Amino acid sequence: MRAIVMTGTGGPEVLVPRKVPRPHPDAGEVLIRAAAIPVLYPETQLRSGAFPIAAPPPVVFGYQAAGEIVDVGAGVARDLVGRRVVAATAGFGSYAEFSCARAENAIPIPDSVSTEDAAAAMMSGSVALALLERANLTGSETVVVEAGATGVGSYLIQLAREFGAAYVIATAGGPAKIEHARALGADQVIDHREDGWTGALRESAPGTVDIVFDSLGGDSAAALLPAMTPGSGRMLSYGWLTGAPAQVSAADLIAGGLTLTACAGPAWQERTNRARPDILPRVPGLAPQAVTTLPLEQAARAHDLVESRALLGKVILQPTATM
Repeated sequence: MRAIVMTGTGGPEVLVPRKVPRPHPDAGEVLIRAAAIPVLYPETQLRSGAFPIAAPPPVVFGYQAAGEIVDVGAGVARDLVGRRVVAATAGFGSYAEFSCARAENAIPIPDSVSTEDAAAAMMSGSVALALLERANLTGSETVVVEAGATGVGSYLIQLAREFGAAYVIATAGGPAKIEHARALGADQVIDHREDGWTGALRESAPGTVDIVFDSLGGDSAAALLPAMTPGSGRMLSYGWLTGAPAQVSAADLIAGGLTLTACAGPAWQERTNRARPDILPRVPGLAPQAVTTLPLEQAARAHDLVESRALLGKVILQPTATM
């Protein structure tokens, strides 16, 4: 079968199209014929070596795939064959015509959702749900969604009021992304590419900020603390698009009676896993994502596009699998 092999850590050029044997499902696994493979921002960090990958290269790359179950391993019900699912692999193997996943990690796609839309929504949507559940909103909070035009940010904006947000401030980079975040439902949008944007947010926020969903990390996290509600403001830090995690010390937090929750690691992964079945039924009621579709063989170009952060929406690889 056709697949994308990561030959080593480095730039997108380490993702190389190759012919490899088709996998066979082990006990407890399903075999999926891929129709849509999402290209995820964290995968660019795995490829570059910033994060460790689950198997050493050379290895078939990729974490998620959406398609049809065509075979099952021992202990898995045969009636799953033919079902459309989005599945998470063991950390590699999805950039291919066929991939295996644990049966419990294969989430059924509702009839009202296309396979492509399911692939685009699964990762970002489940992270957004997990963040909103962890935020424990009560119905009166002002929230800040950093990078509101990104995958996770776009779902946070759209779902925040369902979970109890009263006012949503988003940040975005540049006019097109600002307009996109506003169209998704943000009450206010600030350009985080402008110098002094944290000061502008502090000055313009109605009252104080109760929750910050921090995906930028870096020095801006500490700069936002003065805008947060003394005694109860909380920051949920789940990304570092600036290249470094939130540069916040215990002393910074203690001064205002604030909290920072690190949304990462195995326990956090379990929380996002539990949220996966809950995002797909919501997809028909959300704004359609812009999707850029590329052939499987153009995985390197797909990584270039994702890392450029110039696109709105998701990048999907599309194999044409044959049995």
